[in-house]
Amino acid sequence: MSNIESLYEAYRTPLFSFAYRMLGSVMDAEDIVQEAFIAYEQVPDVSEIRNERAFLYKIVTNRCLDLLRSSAKKRELYVGPWLPEPLIGLEDAEDDPSTAYLRRESISMAYLLLLQQLNAVERAIFLLREIFGYSYEEIAETIGRSAANCRQIYHRAKKGIHYDPDRTPSVSVAENYVREFANALVQGNMNRMLELVSDDVAFISDGGGKVRAAGIPVYGADRVIALLQGLLRMYEGQFSFSFLPVNGQPGMRFVLNDEIQYVYTFHIEEDRIRAMYVVCNPDKLRHV
Repeated sequence: MSNIESLYEAYRTPLFSFAYRMLGSVMDAEDIVQEAFIAYEQVPDVSEIRNERAFLYKIVTNRCLDLLRSSAKKRELYVGPWLPEPLIGLEDAEDDPSTAYLRRESISMAYLLLLQQLNAVERAIFLLREIFGYSYEEIAETIGRSAANCRQIYHRAKKGIHYDPDRTPSVSVAENYVREFANALVQGNMNRMLELVSDDVAFISDGGGKVRAAGIPVYGADRVIALLQGLLRMYEGQFSFSFLPVNGQPGMRFVLNDEIQYVYTFHIEEDRIRAMYVVCNPDKLRHV
């Protein structure tokens, strides 16, 4: 195995994991990781690279920061709520050491949306420290800030990220909740649906102005259940659905008229569904 192949095997997954958390885009993350390895191959004398890991992370970090800056205006003009592109699969990630960086808690939709509250530099510093275990000196070299400044930014960002993975159930338990809710919805069992969702449950859908979706988030058990029941009646006989892991959590995929996809994922805490996230913008589902 050549050096570049061994590097690709060793760092492709963690680099993708970092870029995906930074951008919320599967396709952009994959492109940036590929660009990093191409940049490595184009170095005239790779023996001059003292730390290959640091070299690759620095390229990926800078490309992510550049892309976030250039797309800031596009995000402001985005139609309706914005959600990250769904990451399909990963049901075995926790058991596979090669995918340890794709821990289900920190790639969930809920966690990725918390990261969006940080600016690009804060997000990079927070992730490099919190998820990837970089020292402040390593982060400083990657970001181009002082170690003291990186430490300060990290602690400020940490205060803004309130996420307790211990409050989320195991995958198998969460999957039971999702399946029970889907069955109760199809059967019209209102009492069971109300038992499974929190009173303030949120329904957030991202159509990007490309397909029909709720233009603003919908809150409250009664309103969310009424919305879903209305959709079932409207599209009766026109859709199919299946269960699948989405962002490390149990999810569902609806296909309408064999064409339009709706990918659902759920945030579950303390025995209740707290949020439902629906991505249906076709531009965000090309990789699915």
